[in-house]
Amino acid sequence: MELICEMDEQWSYVGHKKQKRWLWYAWQPHLKTVLAYELGSRADKTLKRLLASLQRFKIRLFCTDGWEGYQRLLPKDKHLITKRYTQSIERQNLNFRTRIKRLARKTICFSKSVEIHDKVIGAFINRMFFNSSKS
Repeated sequence: MELICEMDEQWSYVGHKKQKRWLWYAWQPHLKTVLAYELGSRADKTLKRLLASLQRFKIRLFCTDGWEGYQRLLPKDKHLITKRYTQSIERQNLNFRTRIKRLARKTICFSKSVEIHDKVIGAFINRMFFNSSKS
């Protein structure tokens, strides 16, 4: 089955707002699930890791915003830059910000280490989307 996925990134921080940490993920809007995610900087290497995680899926179309990293690394024939078809992932970003306080833009809840930051966010996503016995 070929999939359409929306991709986006959202920032948070570790310690202070100058030390940004990015959550990148691919969202399948029809199944309402995360296909894969990566945590790291807002650099091509993080996007490359996410794309490597997505290779096991047959993705027909990537829908993204206009960030130039997507334009450099996604196949041009499978890449659609649009706000219309990224509404679902933008809504999911809001859900993440509401449920994971470390992703909120204005918060007193933040991590002091990258390791803990990534583990908290990763544990939430794994439990919500990859755990077969959701409770």
